[in-house]
Amino acid sequence: MNQDHPKLHHEDLDVYRAAIEFLALVASIVDQYPRGYGSMAEQFRKAALSIPLNTAEGFGKRSQPDRSRYYDIARGSGHECGALLDASKVLQVIDEPTFAKGKTLLHRIVSMLVKMST
Repeated sequence: MNQDHPKLHHEDLDVYRAAIEFLALVASIVDQYPRGYGSMAEQFRKAALSIPLNTAEGFGKRSQPDRSRYYDIARGSGHECGALLDASKVLQVIDEPTFAKGKTLLHRIVSMLVKMST
């Protein structure tokens, strides 16, 4: 991310940066979907966007129960993205290296969110 501007504190979180990286990967994946996969592409975009948004919002909450609720939502969206990656692979709309990169990022993201929500 560009460092020529003020940052909000959530931008320093490794999980947030990984979620933004995953969001960019999803954008490149859904751009490759063939015609007829519009609803799947839209669901993938929404789920991928939910991860950094809920992570950032949770970080801004004052109480641990509030933070945990948002981190749990982000984690759930991560699992949803995992299922969408699986579906993309089985439907042969993404290649193995892209699938592996997505799964690796998601595993890292979800693992961090689990630790953050406890």
